[in-house]
Amino acid sequence: MASSSSSSSLHNVTTPFPPYQSSSSSSSSHRNVSIPSAYSASRRLALIQLGTGITILALATLALIQLGTGLINLIVLINYAVIPQSQLFGANASTLLKSDGNMTDVSTLANTAKPLTEENVSDWLRKDKKRMLHVVYRVGDLEKTIKFYTECLGMKVLRQRNIPEERYANAFVGYGPEESNFAIELTYNYGVDKYDIGTGFGHFGIAVEDPRGGKVTREPGPLKGGSTTTALIEDPNGYTFELVEKKGRIRDPLCEVMLRVGDIDRAINFHQQAYGMNLIRKRDDPENKYTIAVMGYGSEDESAVLKLTYNYGITEYDQGNGYGQVIAIGTDDVYKTAEVVKMFGGDIVLEPGPLPVLNTKITACLDPDGWKSASFQSFSLLEWKCIFYIMSLSITWTSRKNYSEETSLA
Repeated sequence: MASSSSSSSLHNVTTPFPPYQSSSSSSSSHRNVSIPSAYSASRRLALIQLGTGITILALATLALIQLGTGLINLIVLINYAVIPQSQLFGANASTLLKSDGNMTDVSTLANTAKPLTEENVSDWLRKDKKRMLHVVYRVGDLEKTIKFYTECLGMKVLRQRNIPEERYANAFVGYGPEESNFAIELTYNYGVDKYDIGTGFGHFGIAVEDPRGGKVTREPGPLKGGSTTTALIEDPNGYTFELVEKKGRIRDPLCEVMLRVGDIDRAINFHQQAYGMNLIRKRDDPENKYTIAVMGYGSEDESAVLKLTYNYGITEYDQGNGYGQVIAIGTDDVYKTAEVVKMFGGDIVLEPGPLPVLNTKITACLDPDGWKSASFQSFSLLEWKCIFYIMSLSITWTSRKNYSEETSLA
């Protein structure tokens, strides 16, 4: 996933008039500088006053919108009155002024509540509105893969982008809007046409009325120890999809991610305690020497689920290099999510923090079997207001600075 600094938005703001450029190579004399009449000092002053008025109006509007949390907005407005501008405009767009004159990251606002403990963590997990969002893996031919998923599996391209400067492109595909459906993020890295899939990842499950299509690696038939009709197919990159015959209405056909684990009870406990998932069902099949546990944040008919599979006697798997994130999870608080993951034995591989340009905050971790998951949190209304507040002050300050420089030259 690519990210860019939010502070760039402060340095690329369009000002009401162009920057001053000397027509002489000498910096000691300004006799040859001419100021167009259209940019007279009085007109510039009027523009600055107008910009200041708009800024004040915007701040007042934000204060009204946040009436329910008026105390926080009051602190922001007080800071505007008492903090020197030289302190204000050295900050980037994701910082907020504190009443003592220091700067703090707006993303920490959501992390100032009472610290989590093993005694209260279960309460927070119950209140946290977690949801499985998408899975990320790498492909060797993006267009060929998209063609397969749309024409063979009936998915839609939800969004797509190409980032030449970072030498990668990606596309999100699925059966419905990302706001309510599970999705797949396909990532293509320039010049890499093949990946090692490994042995640890099982398959993606797709609910269909008539299992067929693609390179069939297992013909349609009942599962071992079960009665559900399934078939296995491969996409052009070698990733496996299990087509599951399901009768009746299914809200999201992309319904399952299957991972192999080395200890089923350890995996269940971790996903319950650290990720807040529910154990939907568990089945042991001694005859075929495996155990499965289905986990998720809702019923199998309503949302995508995670199927953990333990094969008797196998404690480790080769995970390859094809998977970016085996699962992405939406959360109300990435900071508390990271706390909980650490509390129950997970490793944080990306500390929680903001990505303002993407309107999100993120943290990533490894579970005890080494599978990587990421948690995402959208910026709150208050945090965006703080960002826009700093940006509006920057516009006013830039206008005043240019006005001061040019009037002194005149």
